[in-house]
Amino acid sequence: MAQAQEADTYVVDCDAHVLEPPDLWERYLENKYKDRAIKVVREEDGSESLVIDNGPHVLTGRLASLGGVLLERSELWKPGSKYVTYLDGAPPPSMYGAERLELFDEWGVDAGIVAPTLGLVWETDDVDLGNAYARAYNTWLHEEFTAPDPNRLLAVAHLHMKDVDTALKELRLRIKQGFRGVFIGSERVLGKGFAHPDFDPIWHELEDSGVPCIMHIVVHNRPNGGTGWISEWYDPRQVPAAYTFGLGAIMQIVPAVSTMILDGLFDRFPKLKVLCIEAGAGWAPYVMHRLDTKYNHFGFTAPLELGRPSEYFHRNLWFSAEPEERTINNMMDVVGEERILWGSDYPHIDSPIESPNQIRESIAGISKHRQGLVMGENARALLSLD
Repeated sequence: MAQAQEADTYVVDCDAHVLEPPDLWERYLENKYKDRAIKVVREEDGSESLVIDNGPHVLTGRLASLGGVLLERSELWKPGSKYVTYLDGAPPPSMYGAERLELFDEWGVDAGIVAPTLGLVWETDDVDLGNAYARAYNTWLHEEFTAPDPNRLLAVAHLHMKDVDTALKELRLRIKQGFRGVFIGSERVLGKGFAHPDFDPIWHELEDSGVPCIMHIVVHNRPNGGTGWISEWYDPRQVPAAYTFGLGAIMQIVPAVSTMILDGLFDRFPKLKVLCIEAGAGWAPYVMHRLDTKYNHFGFTAPLELGRPSEYFHRNLWFSAEPEERTINNMMDVVGEERILWGSDYPHIDSPIESPNQIRESIAGISKHRQGLVMGENARALLSLD
């Protein structure tokens, strides 16, 4: 698929990922951790599993679905499907920066965020190991994937938030190296919300640097880890994919962002920037107005300095629309025209390879000025792109 861009349109994909090479952590971890590397292993029946810190084998037979943008979705989970390996679901642009640049050229895209994939699912209670995992990933991203052109391949750092002091050092290093954002998972850390003072050093650094948080969902393999909304209605082994993919991001992003506002995080850090990706943008107008209504009814122990939750949507939050969203113009009316960007979610299974064409079609009827904002100018401002 090729799509020529208009000469005067700057285009930035604000929700995209890498698929980490299976040997990334074996190559980049410090020597004392190499025997505990994240790895892909082959089972006796020929299927593959993900192994983290020599723990249980997870996602067995489903690793192709971590990518899968070019695969036939209906075939992925059928018994005996040929799409069983991680690499089957990983087209070259998902692992190699030079190939991603070629894809950008085909798409008519000038630049794009690159966020983790295996980084959405790994977790460990060993703080030092978690720090090492994050360092290894960030180093690979810097030295390999984005190295061909860091001005087009926009690195998003992975921090291990269970150790704030080490995360702060890692953040400062990656900002110096030119990383454009920081991945923040949409969940509490060690039972603490984002407004907990333990995390203040991270927010101070991001506020001072102007680098935004990139809020994205996380996926856990522990029993019922963040998935109660599934088990209330379905056997998790038989849940329709349309249900999990349709609601999963909303069920994480909306509560996470709402607590940032209602817990007063943005009152203490008024210049903190948060870009919400993966969940689309259509929820933002509804949630901001509903929070306003309930806040007016009930208030909170500590009143919000800006008076209404919606004011923080206008000041501190940005939203990545999915390519087929049809109400982008209306969202810009309500949330603010400088708040809406777009993202492909490449190379994930629910990402259409036609994403750049789809977003162009979705906004074809709005003003040229707003088209330019959605396609790239809002991202240029948020991410401080030249």
